[in-house]
Amino acid sequence: MDELTRAKRVLEAVLMAASEPLPLEAVCKVFDPPVPTETVRLLLNDLAAEWKARGSCELVQVASGYRFVTQAAMQPYLDRLEPEAKAPRYSRAVMETLAIIAYRQPTTRGEVEAIRGVSVSTNILKTLEDRGWIEVIGHKDTPGRPALFATTRAFLNDLNLRSLSELPPLADLDAHAALELPQVPTEPVYPEQARIESVLASDAETPASQETSITLDTNLRTDADRGLAPSSSTLH
Repeated sequence: MDELTRAKRVLEAVLMAASEPLPLEAVCKVFDPPVPTETVRLLLNDLAAEWKARGSCELVQVASGYRFVTQAAMQPYLDRLEPEAKAPRYSRAVMETLAIIAYRQPTTRGEVEAIRGVSVSTNILKTLEDRGWIEVIGHKDTPGRPALFATTRAFLNDLNLRSLSELPPLADLDAHAALELPQVPTEPVYPEQARIESVLASDAETPASQETSITLDTNLRTDADRGLAPSSSTLH
């Protein structure tokens, strides 16, 4: 076995054994003597291509790093392992709130309510916070200093995204019968939003190395729900 092939097998073992996505920096630390970062990146790309061709599992890059996941075609078989286990079901109100925060972040509860046209209960926000999908990142400099909500890395990880720029166009979600978002204002909710959208727009000009297809619905399954991220060297 040549050195590059051995290095690839090491990467494979390390990522299978990891319980969480591993950033490139952490992956590089397993080699002694060190292997150049760019070489490790190329080996990861080769490894991803190998596993994708197998049709069972694949190596993906998400916001927090690299990890192995099972391919969607395997889900019916995985479901039979625990036939009584059900994916969490989220109400339409929860999914609408999550989508608005994702696309208009950072945003306040009041701004979400203005877009939805109805009040947002504390339980809705708590559900999303408990799931680890949103968090308070600050407070708006207005009377009452309302909390500013934004999505988390866990949100991106669960949807197999590397950054917010990989979110699908809002128009696509509007057309989805399970979501049917209310009309989102074309003007920024507040000045800082214009800066965020500008950054996202510039990021979107850079082609992503992996294709992403996302459907948000009320029966949202994430990798954690499916058992996609192996917690040991045995894939399951």
